[in-house]
Parts: sequence; structure tokens; C-alpha cells
Amino acid sequence: MRERMIPVSELISLRGRRALVTGAASGIGEAIARRLAEAGAALLLVDIQEEALHRLADRLRAAGGEAHPVRLDLGDEEAVRALWKRLPDAQVPDILVNNAGIYPFRDFSEVDPGFLEHVLRVNLKAALWMCQGMIARRGRRGGAIVNVGTIEAILPFQADLIPYTVSKAGLLALTRGLARDYGKAGFRVNAVLPGGIRTPGTRRLIRRALRSLHPRWWLAGYDFGRRLPLGRWGDPDEVARVVLFLVSDLASYVTGALIPADGGFLSA
Repeated sequence: MRERMIPVSELISLRGRRALVTGAASGIGEAIARRLAEAGAALLLVDIQEEALHRLADRLRAAGGEAHPVRLDLGDEEAVRALWKRLPDAQVPDILVNNAGIYPFRDFSEVDPGFLEHVLRVNLKAALWMCQGMIARRGRRGGAIVNVGTIEAILPFQADLIPYTVSKAGLLALTRGLARDYGKAGFRVNAVLPGGIRTPGTRRLIRRALRSLHPRWWLAGYDFGRRLPLGRWGDPDEVARVVLFLVSDLASYVTGALIPADGGFLSA
């Protein structure tokens, strides 16, 4: 017997599902939260920026959604573990988006253990503990996990970002390892690789480059723009749409995938 063809509206709907998004207060994380809420998911919004987090939660609730802000320092392993322990069973999410990340610049010769550890804690270890917490709480009920990486993990382009690049490369390895180990328990684990996205953070970097007298900043910006096949930078919502696809049933047979959202940069 031929199976019923499920309507697209049902495949993309997240009604009845719960999602946890880290780094949700601004930029790509905020865009992801908005799209998941639009699709019907109840949201747990995690960030260290408490005021911005509450403003977003208020806006989502005003639009008819369910959103709970949680201020959390993702660099604090014990705090991450405690979050998963205290969540009531009814609030344990079946969708996890590890979006939070930092990208401080520093010449490699000046990288010290404290600097490296801070970057790794926020960008890689926090995602690892988040994934562990979700998998432990959900068991064989499965779920969808999306890790937000970067094209820098595939093709390092910008100077002075080696700790960041290393942390995000580890995130891709984490993604594929979890996809392999937990697929039969019902978990789908994928990564999206943004590149050239205009966020508050990248706007600050552009302003820094414009003020800089160092030619390599100007040259890097020019080279990056010249290599974009689409000829423009992306919007955070264009990453959010890819995440929505990956956590929805539209991607029910997709796991272990690393999907660029980079305007074609990696192909150029």
C-alpha cells in the first residue's frame, strides 16, 4: 500500500515540540528563535545577555508564542549541567540548536592557555555538554540537534582566528560523531556553516576594519566579498531557514550533514 503523502505544512510544522536555542539574544540565534517560534515550537532561550533575552521572549509571547528566557554562562560547565538536571520532564526539549559562539581575534604567537581555554569552553565544550544533557534526558525518544559552525572550520580565511577555527572544527567532528552513535536512538544531528552573515558582531568587525590602518584588514574584506558567487552578504534569517529545515520533518532522513549557508563562498 502506498504511504500517504504528508503535506508540506505538516512536515515543517513544529507544533507540540520544544526547542532550546543558545546564543538566542541577537544575530543568528535570534533569527533562529523567531523562525522556530513561527513554526509553532515552544522555546527555551539561552544566553548570557539577560536584557536582550527578555526583550526577545516578550516579543515572541506577544506574537502568541511560548518562550522562556534563561540567563546562562555557557562557559560554565557546571551551570550547563545544572540546567539539564533541573528541567522538568515536560520541558525537556526535543530540538537543540547550539548557536552560541565567540570569535575573539589574537595573533597565534600571543595565544595563551587561558585564552584558548575560554574559546574552547564557549564554542565547543558548551555544545558538547548541551548535547550530552539532551541525549541523557531524552534517551531513546530521540530528537533533532543542529550545531552552528562556520566556513572557517572548512576553509580558514581570516587571520588571527586560529583558536576559533579549531573550536568550530571540533564542533563539526562532534556533529558527525553524535550522528553516527545516536542515530538508532532517534537522534538526527547536523551542522549549518554560516559565512558572510551580517550580524551585530560582524558589523562591529567591519567598523573595526574601516578604522584600522592595517592593510591586511582592508585586503581580507575585499577578497572575501570578491569571492562570494551571490555577490552579497547574507542575512541571519537565511541561516535560520536552513536550521528550520534541519529540525523539521522535511529533513527526516538527513543526519551527519554539514550544510553551508555562505553565498557559495566554499565553492568559489
